[in-house]
Amino acid sequence: MTQQAPIDVYSWPTPNGHKIHIMLEECRLPYVAHPVNIGRGDQFEPAFLKISPNNKIPAITDPAGPDGKPISLFESGAILVYLAGKTGKLMPTGDRARYDVLQWLMFQMGGVGPMLGQAHHFRMYAPEKLPYAIDRYSNEAKRLYGVIDKQLSANKFIAGKTYSIADIAIFPWLRSWENQGITLTEYPHLKAWFDGIAARPAVQRGVKVLADLRKPLTSEKERDILFGKTQYQKR
Repeated sequence: MTQQAPIDVYSWPTPNGHKIHIMLEECRLPYVAHPVNIGRGDQFEPAFLKISPNNKIPAITDPAGPDGKPISLFESGAILVYLAGKTGKLMPTGDRARYDVLQWLMFQMGGVGPMLGQAHHFRMYAPEKLPYAIDRYSNEAKRLYGVIDKQLSANKFIAGKTYSIADIAIFPWLRSWENQGITLTEYPHLKAWFDGIAARPAVQRGVKVLADLRKPLTSEKERDILFGKTQYQKR
């Protein structure tokens, strides 16, 4: 049996990066993780922009794409759908159950990620403490946690009875709940689910990928690259 060539993963140990690391571990796909140090500005390098034109991690290149030829993908949600399709794992085959998973994946992409990211930013990284912004995004974080908690009060997993890419997409964003102004015990159904996902061996392996490379944000140059004018230069 021919050994499958590894998937190249261009990533960094952030929630969006960890989604893909966890998925690859869950699917037991061979891969090589290439660090894209977003504090150093690696995401703006021309070679990376060729596969991720939005200069965001993660991105992948699979040498064995759908037609047997290499394929590159960016956007973590699209990558999760692709890997589920490639392996036949973590995505239901029935239309109704599949759409349940996809709607909760879109909930993460359109709500959980952007809003919790803003809460984290204004609470932890903004150079000026802006009460309006902190209150707005902290309250939205609490609302989103409440939505998830209610969903999990009637379901074992995010999209129903089965563990799926919806769980993989949401879990990494909740790991920094304290920095988002959340008290996890106030969401008992979510906490039980969170603890169960965190105990999965593939998840534990996934969140360790590249984790030793990430350092606290300290310099003004790093802040400028991540949040300042460097981010908005035309390329």
